[in-house]
Amino acid sequence: MPTAAIEVRRPYSGQEEAALIAAVQAALVDALKVPDWTTLIRLFVHEPQRFAAPPGKSDRYTLVTIDCFAGRSVAAKRCLYQALVQNLAGCGIPGDHVKILLRETARENWAIRGGVPASEVSLEYDVDI
Repeated sequence: MPTAAIEVRRPYSGQEEAALIAAVQAALVDALKVPDWTTLIRLFVHEPQRFAAPPGKSDRYTLVTIDCFAGRSVAAKRCLYQALVQNLAGCGIPGDHVKILLRETARENWAIRGGVPASEVSLEYDVDI
């Protein structure tokens, strides 16, 4: 049940925004082996003066924050990071302009399906990959 927030420093067209969301969606589904209907992805567009990027980075600097259940291997995380960078490159975002923050949380700290702790729910996918 990963959720992701994409934060950007410039406006994009509706079509470009959809492409950014699709790029992150594809990376989550492919790398984490989750069904596409389990993801939630949000896009936040900041005014450049409200989102300071590291020196030398353009207005295409992008932060992707992902929250997910704990349990993925370092290899699965590496695959996710590479998929995100590659997919966002297809949207015109240079690889060195992408920062990724992955936050893992124990399943008992997520409430799903009407407020049930995720640790008490049978998932349709494996978290330990």
